[in-house]
Amino acid sequence: MHKIILASQSPRRKQLMEAAELSFEIIIADVDETNPPGMAGELVPEYLAKKKAAAIVSRVQDAIIIAADTVVLLDHEILGKPVDEANAREILGKLSGRKHEVVTGVCIQKRAQQVSFSVTTEVYFRTLTSEQIAHYVSNYKPFDKAGAYAIQEWIGMIGIEKINGDYYNVMGLPIGEVVKALKQFS
Repeated sequence: MHKIILASQSPRRKQLMEAAELSFEIIIADVDETNPPGMAGELVPEYLAKKKAAAIVSRVQDAIIIAADTVVLLDHEILGKPVDEANAREILGKLSGRKHEVVTGVCIQKRAQQVSFSVTTEVYFRTLTSEQIAHYVSNYKPFDKAGAYAIQEWIGMIGIEKINGDYYNVMGLPIGEVVKALKQFS
């Protein structure tokens, strides 16, 4: 197998890659994560993943680069990472009792060979009380998480009614699809 580089500082992506028993190194792609004006939210993750992969492939010649980006969409609007506790509570309040989509864009690239795709998972939240939201934000500090939550944490256990799609996608990397796509690089 070729050398693999994960272009991400996400501890969840690292955890999923390790759980899939992939051998890899991490090189963080330092890119501007601003999307072009007017781009549909569903297209943003794959666009940013390609941008991250390009930043690393220009520095590392003989490796497979895996880059990803995840967004939470509520009514086609991107809910980003919260800036503070009040913003995290506000975001979770918007998600409470509603369905939203988690979209992860992935780009796998080695030199000029590139495979990219997006995976969408529908997530249905139960109605959350303000006390539940405050408890989660105070105790779990979800400031580095799109949509202000992590499915594998307490809020996911008590707050998520159901999902349609890939659980690991909601964590930040549809690892089964990544492993499948890596076969194209052997």
